[in-house]
Amino acid sequence: MRPEDLALLNVPGSVTLHGDLLLVDVARPDLEADAYSGSLWRVPQDGPPVRFTFGERDSAPRISPDGAWVAFLRAGDGSPQLHVMPTGGGEGRPVTDLPLGAGVPVWAPDSRRIAFVARVAEPGRYGTEEGVGAEAEAPRRITGFRYRTEGIGFTLDRRQSLFVVNALADIPVPVRLTEGPYDVESPCWTPDGEHVLISAPRDLDGESLHTDVYAVPAGGGAPILAVRSDGSAEHPVALPGGKVLYLGTEFSGLDAVARNVGLYHAPLRIAGETAAGTVAGTRLTEEESVDCEPLPPVPLRDGVLVAVRVRGAVELRLVPSGALDTPLEKLVPILGERAGVRSFTSCGEQVVAVVSTPASPGEVVTPDGPLTDFSGTLAGISPLLEITAVSADGYPVHGWLALPEGEGPHPVLLNVHGGPFHQHGWAFLDETQVYTGAGYAVVLPNPRGSSGYGQAHGRSVIGALGTVDADDVLALLDAVLERPECDAGRVGVMGGSYGGFMTSWLAARHGDRFRAAWSERAVNAWDSFTGSSDIGWFFAEAYCGPDIETQRAMSPLYHADRITLPFAVVHSEEDIRCPVEQAQRMFVALRRNGTPAEFLLFPGEGHELSRGGRPKHRLQRFEAVLEWWSRHLS
Repeated sequence: MRPEDLALLNVPGSVTLHGDLLLVDVARPDLEADAYSGSLWRVPQDGPPVRFTFGERDSAPRISPDGAWVAFLRAGDGSPQLHVMPTGGGEGRPVTDLPLGAGVPVWAPDSRRIAFVARVAEPGRYGTEEGVGAEAEAPRRITGFRYRTEGIGFTLDRRQSLFVVNALADIPVPVRLTEGPYDVESPCWTPDGEHVLISAPRDLDGESLHTDVYAVPAGGGAPILAVRSDGSAEHPVALPGGKVLYLGTEFSGLDAVARNVGLYHAPLRIAGETAAGTVAGTRLTEEESVDCEPLPPVPLRDGVLVAVRVRGAVELRLVPSGALDTPLEKLVPILGERAGVRSFTSCGEQVVAVVSTPASPGEVVTPDGPLTDFSGTLAGISPLLEITAVSADGYPVHGWLALPEGEGPHPVLLNVHGGPFHQHGWAFLDETQVYTGAGYAVVLPNPRGSSGYGQAHGRSVIGALGTVDADDVLALLDAVLERPECDAGRVGVMGGSYGGFMTSWLAARHGDRFRAAWSERAVNAWDSFTGSSDIGWFFAEAYCGPDIETQRAMSPLYHADRITLPFAVVHSEEDIRCPVEQAQRMFVALRRNGTPAEFLLFPGEGHELSRGGRPKHRLQRFEAVLEWWSRHLS
């Protein structure tokens, strides 16, 4: 795969199913327009997909319960707005015209009303006052930690609220149902259509890391606490008979990181209930072995479908009826072995999912096999080889190697993922394919701290960043370098976010093992990260502890004097998760030490540049990566 092959990536997103009508949204980077185009496609059971809508950017299709209507989001030159059209075809009719756009539609049981979330700007901000730009707005008064978030920006003055609209009315009028200093997520209707369940911060306090399930009267009224969690509660699904499913974690205080997400159920108590009458949920999946991907659970007749992270895969598994603290091995595999489930749905007992493999960003599949071939134009895809190793303390390490064509020995790129509670895996990764296409062997480790190997594996780096995780990464690299296809004398290290941290850490502690380093959107200094990142106020303490000197000891910046190899500092100007000061401080420290360092700074981009940035910037980034490694690994 070449950098310019980004334009060939057709990426399916979400699926919706009713009877024989199966719809999926498909997006594609458009390098010429420097934007993403997308539309809805109909997928028949036998035959190629057929384009269903013709907007520039259509997404998030949802078919009404009666099968008569499709709701979806359409973004032209502005924010995405809710549209509705007949399932038999026709023009999409706009249902919303909100200044900051609308969120994913959720149909009510009556197939008329739709619930969704949308951000609402304070008067005078974000273009709500004609002629007043951002530079002329009044100052923001900030009184809490949670006032902005990565990918959005400031949130304290544009809270995400719940709306309901009668989509079939002659003149649809969205009605705002929640209002206050907090954001709501994941709306879901109760079976009687009287309430909408949401996930919201505990006590509707926008500062809380804890979330609970609330019920909002569809006709208006204050949110009612329905389920109080033991930590977090997301993606509620109301069941007939007065039960609710949700995904959640268990924690106290600020210790919310590296927690396996589980499936819970609880009694749903709404009418006239107070907080004292609510009941915490019961965990249906075992905390240690089962880590659910944050995708809404789907109930079936004999259980509940959830997506689960398993050793680099995201598998669709069935939690059987009557489950209680059920371990991974007792969850029935449905789809996604050696792959990554991106979304899924069902109608009756028919199950459909979007699944990514090493060779495809995604295809629509059923348990009987794939229904689409959106990636048929991709060529030169390298397979993934599983690699295992033993770390310095005897701990087993798992990861992958992707090899380019030819016998080699090939120069080697050690690519560390972010998170750290994340995983490399079987899903398509354009970076791996571009690098192997340019002739590099790519090593993809999942060291301790990663997800998908049990909660203890993920939490083993708490208070110990740069210790066993670094040992694991090097152990897998050593296993790879024993292979004749890999050149042990030409090795580079790279990564983003936590992977950028590890790149900087290894460059300082084991720089003799590498020719050069590429550290991207990195955490380099935990002390300043605490006050500058949108999550720093809790994340740094959760991983490193509250002591400043301990945080600095785990910070690559304070070991920068030990870095002598050529070093690329790569960042985005509008990164809020790992703010640009993390890059600036590292670059200055390196240059002052005489290290051959370069600073590549992307304007207008955030933390997700490599995955969702402007297509031209993604192309330019790939070109810069390959130019850097051609200089230092040739």
